[in-house]
Amino acid sequence: MSKRDRPFIVGLTGGIGSGKSAATDYFSRLGICIVDADEIAHALTAAGGKAMQAIREAFGDTVITHEGALDRVAMRARAFNNEEVRLRLESILHPMIRTEAHHRTLAAQSPYVVLSAPLLIESNHWRERCDRICVVDCPEEVQIRRVQRRSGLTGEEVLAIMNTQASRSERLAAADDVLDNSADLAALYEQIDMLHQHYIELATE
Repeated sequence: MSKRDRPFIVGLTGGIGSGKSAATDYFSRLGICIVDADEIAHALTAAGGKAMQAIREAFGDTVITHEGALDRVAMRARAFNNEEVRLRLESILHPMIRTEAHHRTLAAQSPYVVLSAPLLIESNHWRERCDRICVVDCPEEVQIRRVQRRSGLTGEEVLAIMNTQASRSERLAAADDVLDNSADLAALYEQIDMLHQHYIELATE
């Protein structure tokens, strides 16, 4: 499908703790449709989710909660240091996530769509779908502090997660637009207001 056959798509990404959720929440308040890959993944792996039968067949009941959802802690423990397990899980989830994201994008009624995907920089599939790439950015020490505050993880644990993601320099190199989220929400929202008008202009060209 060519880019002319679907809505104008802004791919939004950022490292853990950068503030992607704060940015997408505000874009949503401006009336923009958000297609969130993480949200889709959670729905697929909830009790009764479309991915659960395949996950059960691949990994057994030890990664399934009593309610029938994916046990994220157990799955993370198995996949974190085992690339084969991680790739097997991704082979189940990623095609389903892409399909659902595609359907939601086509159904959008807003002037443009924000596609929020943590692995947008790492995945050619996501990048090829986007007309613009917007990166939510902040210093790494701010990322670590924010994640520790909300999750209780140690600094070393946060760094281990960050090391599985694209680096800050890689994200910035791929960005068409950068939202500096090192200050407060008011400063973030002011930047989004300006980008919002720019994206509307681009989408209507």
